[in-house]
Amino acid sequence: MEWYLVVLLCLIAVACGACIGYLYRKNKSEKKIGRNEQFAQHLLDDAARKAEDLRKETILAAKEEVLHLKNEADKEIRARRSEQQRSERRIQQKEESLDKKEEALDRKRDQLSEREESLEHKSEEIQKALSEAEEIRDKQQTELERIATITHDEARQLVIERVQKEAYHDAAATVRDIEAKAREEGDKKARNIIALAIQKCAADHVAETTVSVINLPNDDMKGRIIGREGRNIRALETATGVDLIIDDTPEAVIVSAFDPVRREIARLAIEKLIMDGRIHPARIEECVEKAKKEVENQIRESGEQAIFETGQHGIHPELIKVLGRLRYRTSYGQNVLKHSIEVSHLAGMMAAELGADVQLAKRAGLLHDIGKALDHEQEGTHVSLGGELARKYGESNDVIHAILAHHNDVEPQTVEAVLVQAADAISAARPGARRESIENYIKRLTKLEEIATSFQGVDKCYAIQSGREIRIMVKPEDVSDDGTRILAREIAKRIEQEMEYPGQIRVNVIRETRSIDYAK
Repeated sequence: MEWYLVVLLCLIAVACGACIGYLYRKNKSEKKIGRNEQFAQHLLDDAARKAEDLRKETILAAKEEVLHLKNEADKEIRARRSEQQRSERRIQQKEESLDKKEEALDRKRDQLSEREESLEHKSEEIQKALSEAEEIRDKQQTELERIATITHDEARQLVIERVQKEAYHDAAATVRDIEAKAREEGDKKARNIIALAIQKCAADHVAETTVSVINLPNDDMKGRIIGREGRNIRALETATGVDLIIDDTPEAVIVSAFDPVRREIARLAIEKLIMDGRIHPARIEECVEKAKKEVENQIRESGEQAIFETGQHGIHPELIKVLGRLRYRTSYGQNVLKHSIEVSHLAGMMAAELGADVQLAKRAGLLHDIGKALDHEQEGTHVSLGGELARKYGESNDVIHAILAHHNDVEPQTVEAVLVQAADAISAARPGARRESIENYIKRLTKLEEIATSFQGVDKCYAIQSGREIRIMVKPEDVSDDGTRILAREIAKRIEQEMEYPGQIRVNVIRETRSIDYAK
């Protein structure tokens, strides 16, 4: 029974301890809650005080801001009021000024009205005076016509003719002075440039011609060239495209062909056959083929040599071949390839003296006559053919223009084109460069004299110095001293328009008055 008591006592002790602990914790919790409530109350009181202070500060700041805005508004209002007052004063001043101007305009209007009335009165007086002066002038004119025995229109015509004569005289004198000054300066400078260019370009003065006569070792060779029943000569003419003229000329055969290249091929082939001694159709064809290859090589080498001599590079190979063909082309006995090289050098030298494009002038001068290599084969002038050929093989527009303009087929637009013209004329007109047939020479002299005699007042004319000068004697009663200047210029222009000639032609007009009397 004791252990039950012990257990019971233990239980009671545990229960009492639990009750005591519970009461202790409850009391402690209540104290802690009380302290927390006090702390929270203090926080609330402190927050309320701070809120009240913040509210007061905010109200104070708002009042200050309102006061500042009010002051700013007052200042702006005062500024606008002052500006408005100034504007009102300006408007008032303008109104006063406009009133004054209006008064002044009214006064001027009144003055103008008075002046207008005065002018109308004066105009009436002037009109009356003019009518009276017109009547007096008519009377005076009638009286003057009666005294002078000529009408007013006749007198006017006399005055016009006199003024025209004076103007004609003054114009001729002015032209004479301008021409003399320009000719003196231009001739001096041009002479220096051309002389320098010719001195630097020491070209041969001997004209070359294409060889068309083949010398034979003996007359028996003629029969061998003709062959049995003419088979050899027919084979030669068929293979080369030339005509062989075998006549009574001793130890010579003449090769006739319009194409100089074919003529050269025939010449080389015949010379090879003569040297070989074997002349028959098969051998003829073989020699002709060899001659063609040899001529083609010579053509290419001649073109390359011309390019090398003039320092022009970048020319198309086909254009070089065509240029080499000019070796076998002559113009009035002058070798065209050498002429082209000479023109290139002359144009380049003159371009260097004038500050123009030297390379362009030399290139255009070298290619200016390249169309002559094709004018036997194609239709058209050598100028148009040369321009088309240069355009085909990629030459520049300036070079093409110089080619087309070197005979004035088109108007020259560049300095280099004009220089090519001048160089072409120098190369063709220098002594010994070209020769002319008697027939063409006589035609040119006759044409010169016909042009000169077609002008009114010309008495006699003579073409002298191989057609390089035309001397004209005029009738002194028909042409005045000043008129000789005008006549010389008109004849020179007519010659330039209607004739083609190398170099230049001097037009010399002579007026001579002779007075004859007899002493008895």
